[in-house]
Amino acid sequence: MAHIETNQQKPPAKKLIFAGLLFAFILMLSSVFMLIYPFASKEKAPYFKGENPILFEGKQQGNALIEGEAVYLPLSFLNGFIDENIIFDEKSQSIIIATKHKVVQMPSESLTYYVNEKPVELHFNVFKQNREEKYLAIEPLLTYYPITYSILPDSGTVWVQKDGEELAAGKVADKKIHEEMLRLRTDASLQSTYTASVSPKEEILVEDVKEDYYFVRKKDGTAGYLNKEYIVKGKTEHVSIALEEEVKPVPRIEGPIQLTWEAVYSHNPNTSQIPKMPGVNVVSPTWFELSKEDGSIKNRGSIEFSRWAQQQGYQVWGLFSNAFDPVLTHEAFQSFETRQNMIRQLLHFSKLYELNGINLDIENVNPGDGPLITQFVREATPYFHEAGLIVSMDITFISSSGNWSAFYERDELAEIADYMVVMAYDEHWGSSPVAGSVASIPWVEENLKNLLEVVPNEKLILGVPLYARLWEQKQSGEVSSKALSMNKVKEWLSENKINPAYDHASGQNYAEHYSEEDQTTYRIWLEDELSLKKRADLARKYKLAGVASWSRYFADESAWTALSLGDEQVTKK
Repeated sequence: MAHIETNQQKPPAKKLIFAGLLFAFILMLSSVFMLIYPFASKEKAPYFKGENPILFEGKQQGNALIEGEAVYLPLSFLNGFIDENIIFDEKSQSIIIATKHKVVQMPSESLTYYVNEKPVELHFNVFKQNREEKYLAIEPLLTYYPITYSILPDSGTVWVQKDGEELAAGKVADKKIHEEMLRLRTDASLQSTYTASVSPKEEILVEDVKEDYYFVRKKDGTAGYLNKEYIVKGKTEHVSIALEEEVKPVPRIEGPIQLTWEAVYSHNPNTSQIPKMPGVNVVSPTWFELSKEDGSIKNRGSIEFSRWAQQQGYQVWGLFSNAFDPVLTHEAFQSFETRQNMIRQLLHFSKLYELNGINLDIENVNPGDGPLITQFVREATPYFHEAGLIVSMDITFISSSGNWSAFYERDELAEIADYMVVMAYDEHWGSSPVAGSVASIPWVEENLKNLLEVVPNEKLILGVPLYARLWEQKQSGEVSSKALSMNKVKEWLSENKINPAYDHASGQNYAEHYSEEDQTTYRIWLEDELSLKKRADLARKYKLAGVASWSRYFADESAWTALSLGDEQVTKK
């Protein structure tokens, strides 16, 4: 009987080894091939999202509205990239734009908008609201901002460009190139998705470079990475946009400023009793005060005082205050209409009293209302300048003191106003629990250096006190004070037969007296010729625009000479 073998025989070991080596070689060869010649991705990704995309600085930044010939840009885009200070006023349902020279009001769904209150007619609505977004027609904006736009073919993209942008021309090489190599990739790699394709000799823009790739853009706005070897770069051009806004020169005052405030609480002073003030070239009477929530202003102006001052060679800057009332301030400053009401009144008063300037003294404001104050100054300044008025704004030193300091947007205010006047006093205020100088010299200088980091020195006026505080400290520890004029201080020193001594810590003369009768210690840091000269020296040292003193009533004849900055130019005009 024949023997049948049913077990399979194993292949020889050599065959297995050969097969394994062959597989490894093929795998390695495939990996190298893939590394050197990767398969290009065939996946296409959309470049733009939504209808009428906005192309700005190489990226999509939201979407525009196009209705007939009118193109509208979202307020969110304008705030983010063109002007963060374009605002929406809820009460008037208007967009407000304030440039250096114009105040523009664009009411919702209106064919008319207003430039410095003068109507401008259009054949389309200038401002539209669509659901949650607000849109402005771009055409009027071209008058106020150095931008231009075009609507790109095929994609309907709104391409917004600004002055100074660079555009580098380019062209796709004129040679046979595989279609996959001419696809615009989302990254500098053939394996990334693509957004569009180009053709040989097609004109494009070259916007960036990454490794061996250029980031290029087609005429329809779509863009992506393309290998450098397929691009021929051309010339670089600059976008140049010149605004044709008619501008009147901003009023100025020659030389260093020496201002003094005239405190008018009820009646104007008898000018025949005001002594000579050598060196003073500006007086600022406290004439105008906010009185009602609708923006009504209390007026204490006097044409007789104004004409007297100008006959003496002084400019007159009428002071407007917010009555230092935070609630009244919030109500009056929160809407465009009430702000305009205040501005109109101040313009009327400036003509009535033949003013040279307006001094804005806004104090004690809730920190959250700071932007309202800035907006008021932004809207008021173009009108004041148009009327030939110098605009100055009173501020405090930078501190964390809530309503008295935190609300001032000093950097923005300094860009708008002609001058900033820092009220460099009240280091120790009237109700301070500790006796001390009204404004010690080291304290002023240290705070001045901090302020100069945000306010340019050529715009800053140093406010100085002409009063001193006489401090009374009872044996119980109770502390109180009263303000004395320079003459009253001299009388007090004479009556008590006190010779003041120099205090190194404050940089001022200091006097102290104990009264057995009152069981009270009296202390005073003097504002005299020594301290005032030191304050004027600080204005020189830091090349400030000048000095301002509170107030004329407290001064004696030595004050004006001590504060005089002379003929030396404190600022370069």
